[in-house]
Amino acid sequence: MARIVVIGATGHIGSYLVPRLVRAGHEVAAVTRGASKPYADDPTWAVVERVTLDRDLLEKQGEFGTAIAALKPEIVIDNICFTLASASQLAEALIGKVQHFLHIGTIWTHGFSEVVPTPEDVTKRPFGDYGIQKAAIERYLLDLARRRGFPVTILHPGHIVGEGWSPLNPAGHFDDAAFATLAHGKRLALPNFGMETVHHVHADDIAQLMMLAIANWGASTGEAFHAVSPGAITLRHYAEAMSRWFGHEPNLEFLPWEDWKSRQSAENAESSWGHISRSPNCSIDKGRRLLGHVPRYSSLAAVQQSVSWLIANGKLSI
Repeated sequence: MARIVVIGATGHIGSYLVPRLVRAGHEVAAVTRGASKPYADDPTWAVVERVTLDRDLLEKQGEFGTAIAALKPEIVIDNICFTLASASQLAEALIGKVQHFLHIGTIWTHGFSEVVPTPEDVTKRPFGDYGIQKAAIERYLLDLARRRGFPVTILHPGHIVGEGWSPLNPAGHFDDAAFATLAHGKRLALPNFGMETVHHVHADDIAQLMMLAIANWGASTGEAFHAVSPGAITLRHYAEAMSRWFGHEPNLEFLPWEDWKSRQSAENAESSWGHISRSPNCSIDKGRRLLGHVPRYSSLAAVQQSVSWLIANGKLSI
């Protein structure tokens, strides 16, 4: 078993990953910026080493990578890296010092969907700062693997879902009012014909894929894998399925983008455009083939678990 340092250990992915690592017998050091709690309680956290590091400050001082290396990890998992400068500072400090480095990317490295389901190895044309930076990180890390043997594995999640936070909703944004509208049987407006796609993934399925990548070092290093549910869903199907889950027949209307946008807050409209303009629909064949990954949750099952948590905890009134 290995000593594993998890950066961003109490976030969406880490909340499910850290207990899996402990139960598998690994020694885990959980790195966070403060005394944050994981989204899901689990008794395994009692044996986890907690390490507080201010990544932003240490990176400005050029010391974050050396601070992680000083923890003497055999494996490092980075859940919260968003810029090439951040990735390179950490990776350079770990070359020759770790057996495995796992980085969380994003399916937004693809930009617009072209071939669907989209495999990992298509030419990527990302847009927007987030996708562009994440694609640059991927190129850098995979090049480091080829040139210098850096043992990196990259996982590209879709829209992450789990207990403790609001999922991406059928209107393509994160305002829970869309779920409340459906729960009360009221009419929900969707942009265009509702045929754009979104691709969720339960955080625990990302954790499962991470465990498989660690267990199958030879097949996973130097590779990138999508971490998504078995199938993307259209906004229309998503809204119809959730309506029926709440006990109502669908009550939807479809509006041209500009008309729909005019009815939304600027924040919701921007979020929806970011998601539907990409309309992700990603293949998981590579992870299934090389690592044996079979996600437990469909997109809808993941969302419904998350919404059930919102209802049970008074975050969503139905």
